[in-house]
Amino acid sequence: MGYILYSITFLSFILATVLYLSRDRWTPLVPIPDYVYDRLPSSFSNDMESGFTSGDFDLSTNVAAGDSRRGLDQRGKREVQRIMKRRNVGFDEARRLFMEQNFTNNNIGMDGRPRDPKFVSFS
Repeated sequence: MGYILYSITFLSFILATVLYLSRDRWTPLVPIPDYVYDRLPSSFSNDMESGFTSGDFDLSTNVAAGDSRRGLDQRGKREVQRIMKRRNVGFDEARRLFMEQNFTNNNIGMDGRPRDPKFVSFS
């Protein structure tokens, strides 16, 4: 019994050493989400301080009115922040790209109409 325990401990130590020494090869393959390192704000005033506002998307009226809601959508903020970092664009452009991506995922055309062939519109 002691021999098996010793063997397992020794093999675990060898495996850990090999993984540690070869970490430069396998760590880029491990998916690590971008939001692990950045805490996102949870109120409108914190959203403004983090740059999630612009002339076209003004949050100052929400802050001035004392809006008690939690702020912008966490998933949306995370995605917009990721677009801002990866593509090096401003908030308005990242928000536009995010909405276009959502439209495409939900089968909505760029003009705002559904792409469903069965869709009937009376205008």
